[in-house]
Amino acid sequence: MTDINQYSITEAVKKSFHAEDNERFTFLLEKMLDHLHDFTRETNLTHDEWMGVLNFLYDCGKISTPERHEFILLSDVLGLSALVDMINTKGGSTEGSNLGPFYLDDAPVKELGQDLGEEREGPRVLCTGIVRDTLGHPLPGAIVDTWQADSSGTYPIQEEGQDKYDLRGKFTCDDRGRYYYTTVLPKPYTVPYDGPVGNLLRAGKRHAWRAAHLHYIIRADRMRSITTELFFENTDYLDNDAVFGVRNSLITKVDRVRPEDSFDFELERRPDARLTYDFVLAPGE
Repeated sequence: MTDINQYSITEAVKKSFHAEDNERFTFLLEKMLDHLHDFTRETNLTHDEWMGVLNFLYDCGKISTPERHEFILLSDVLGLSALVDMINTKGGSTEGSNLGPFYLDDAPVKELGQDLGEEREGPRVLCTGIVRDTLGHPLPGAIVDTWQADSSGTYPIQEEGQDKYDLRGKFTCDDRGRYYYTTVLPKPYTVPYDGPVGNLLRAGKRHAWRAAHLHYIIRADRMRSITTELFFENTDYLDNDAVFGVRNSLITKVDRVRPEDSFDFELERRPDARLTYDFVLAPGE
C-alpha cells in the first residue's frame, strides 16, 4: 500500500478489515470511515486539531467512572442520544428519551406505594399510571425502573457520603398494569460541567441546563423495552433542554392533591401533587 494518497486511503482502510461474516458490523464500520475521512478532508484538519480531539476523548475516558459516563454525556449534548432515541421509537410505543450518565442497573426493588424520597425535603408527587401494549391492553408484571434528581436538582450519586441508590427504584406493576409511588418533585439542573463536556459547552457558548424530569426504563415480557423521561408542564428549559430530550408527548401535567382527595391504593406517604402517565410498549422483535 505504498501508493495510497489522501483520496484512496479510505478504501484501503475498509479493505483491511475482513468481517464478511458480520454484515452489520461491516456496514457500520465502512459508513463511519466514509464520514470520518470525508470530514477530515473537507475541513483540512490540522495536526493540532487532530491531537486536540484525541486529548478531548482521552479526558472523557479519564473522568468516567461506573457512576459517571462522560461519553454518554457527550452523546447527549451533541444530540446523538436524542437522534438514536427518535430513530428507534417504533410501533406506536411511548417516545424514547435520554438514558443520561447516571443510570444504575442494580437499583433496589421497591413495593408499589413506597416513597422514594426518604427524608429528602421538597413537595411530594404521586407518580402513577398504567403500562399498556399498543392495543391498549394493560401489562401486569411490567417493570418500571425509575431514577431522578432531588428537589435541589442534584442526583444522590453526585453527593459524597450520600446513598447512591436513593431516589431510585424498580416497581412491578399490579394485576391491572398499574404503577404508583411517591417521590420528591425534581428541579432543573445543569449537566456535569466540571469535565471535558463542560469545556465543550463553554467553548460553544451553550448553557448546561436540563428541564426537570423523571427517568424511566419500562420492560415487560415479549415487549420492546423503552428508555424515556417525563417532563412537567410550564417549567423552565422545555424549549431549550441541554440534551434535546424533551418531546411534546412526554410533557405531563402535575395537579395539586386536595385534602379531600382519596386513592384506591395504599401509599407510604401522602402526596402534595399527582401526575398520571400511561406508558405504551410495542411487541418485541
